[in-house]
Amino acid sequence: MNTPEVNPQKHRRGLSRVWHALFYSLAGLRAGWGEPAFRQEALAALVLVPLAFWVGRGWVEVALLIGTVVLVMVVELLNTGIETAIDRIGPEWHALSKRAKDMGSAAVLLSLLLCGGTWLAALWVHAKDLL
Repeated sequence: MNTPEVNPQKHRRGLSRVWHALFYSLAGLRAGWGEPAFRQEALAALVLVPLAFWVGRGWVEVALLIGTVVLVMVVELLNTGIETAIDRIGPEWHALSKRAKDMGSAAVLLSLLLCGGTWLAALWVHAKDLL
């Protein structure tokens, strides 16, 4: 028995698959831009990424500073994806929906704390070197 394939894009292979995936990813970034939290984090990244080259004392520190900023944005996109999927199911309140959304929010909080702690530590070391 032949059942129709749910996603005809699954047949793509090689560079065609990569090419189409790029456009899906760009669509995801555009969708993320519509979320105020992601937009704020992206705008902060426009300041923090160049600043990382000034604050970091070597390529490892620069990579860590930039990496934590990008991590916040990645986690925010995943959290938004969770919230969107839950909202698609229905608007009614459900304990498992709340749990999923709360866990996504907690992941964003942890990534923000990691980013903030990393930047504070790097700024502390940088400030001590300047004094």
